[in-house]
Amino acid sequence: MKYARAIAFAALAGITIISTGCAVGRGQQTAGSFVDDAAITTAVKAKYAADKSVAMTSIGVETLNGTVQLSGFAKSAAEKAQAEAIARDTKNVRAVRNDIVIRP
Repeated sequence: MKYARAIAFAALAGITIISTGCAVGRGQQTAGSFVDDAAITTAVKAKYAADKSVAMTSIGVETLNGTVQLSGFAKSAAEKAQAEAIARDTKNVRAVRNDIVIRP
């Protein structure tokens, strides 16, 4: 009888999990979009590392649903613009929010 209850409970739990699936609520990401966003962030940072006109250690990059958020500090307007251009030219980027502050 103990085992029958345990099996019934496990079956009920399994059916509940399968029927609800991986529902995504407001403000959450699917696993796939999280992986895509991580790949975008990595690609942007790698391009910053290759471009000597952008100080990659001073600029933060975060991605959510294909939108890249840039933050941190730049030494000039040209550096800020270059950082944004690099992010925009990265594959799968939908939009760029450039909140980099110019600090001489």
